[in-house]
Amino acid sequence: MQVTNQPIDAIHEEVFADTTSGIGPELNLINPQPESCRQISAESPVLSNIELAKLKNIPDFEAATIPMLYKVADGGAGLKQALDAIFAAADKYIAEGKCILILSDRGITKDMAAVPALLAGAGMHHHLIKNGTRLRASIIIESAEPREVHHMALLLGYGVSGINPYLAFESLEHMCADGMLDISFEKAAENYISACTHGIAKILSKMGISTVQSYRGAQIFEAIGISSAVIEEYFTGTPSRLEGIGLDEIAKEVAMRHEPAFAEQNIDPFSYESGSHYQWRNGGEQHMLNPETIVKLQQACKTGDYKLFKAFSKQLRGSAFANQNLRSMLTFTP
Repeated sequence: MQVTNQPIDAIHEEVFADTTSGIGPELNLINPQPESCRQISAESPVLSNIELAKLKNIPDFEAATIPMLYKVADGGAGLKQALDAIFAAADKYIAEGKCILILSDRGITKDMAAVPALLAGAGMHHHLIKNGTRLRASIIIESAEPREVHHMALLLGYGVSGINPYLAFESLEHMCADGMLDISFEKAAENYISACTHGIAKILSKMGISTVQSYRGAQIFEAIGISSAVIEEYFTGTPSRLEGIGLDEIAKEVAMRHEPAFAEQNIDPFSYESGSHYQWRNGGEQHMLNPETIVKLQQACKTGDYKLFKAFSKQLRGSAFANQNLRSMLTFTP
């Protein structure tokens, strides 16, 4: 394991970064043997469809695919049952000598939704640790859910060795076929994997870590708004100072995203919400920094109008933003 004392320059010190990911069983770290090196070395933890297909057919590295789907109508109870079934299947396959466990959400239907990839991957990681079988198999995620660098970093941080974001590749293929990209699909997929890999290396470098192997399973995260029961069961050891949602609420969020995709009426694909998670969009999520508040702040700064600034600050403290941050939920007691 390699960890430095200070952040690394992800660009100028790229020569020190290693984004290869070892896949397969691991032997005793404190008693290295020649057999310890017998692993599959992936140049990036982000795997193409072809690389995933190869992983499923490598001699002496038996792989097993475990569906991570559940009946969306069953809610949190169904989600819990599906997770238990996934972990039981993993125990069975490891006992049979399988050393690559592929958690896949392919096969989604109107009735069957995907178990959140991070919940399944992290839960599997800690389940195997508790059973003492973690080093006997690697976890691979084949999912439509991960698409951004942070998604990849979270999965790696919770023990996943490889990620196949197949929906991202399907989207790129569609864009190339429709002429939205003037490059081949193969080149677009290569660029996407390269961008994700460099993004992962940048995240690692901020923590002073230069190898994916050192980052995998490190859990350098803090949870906010997740119940202690979920943390203890599926994200064991993750710091969390605030209680929050459980499996029932997670299942509701899954259903909110799942049901519109299978709506009976024909929906114009361009009418779907474009997303407002990162910045304000009309009709999207509420943001404290929106056109109305930004204009007041800019005008107050340009004109030096203190009353306008007070109107800006009063608006941020108003009822419209009552639950936008933690401090607005606190009260002072004498």
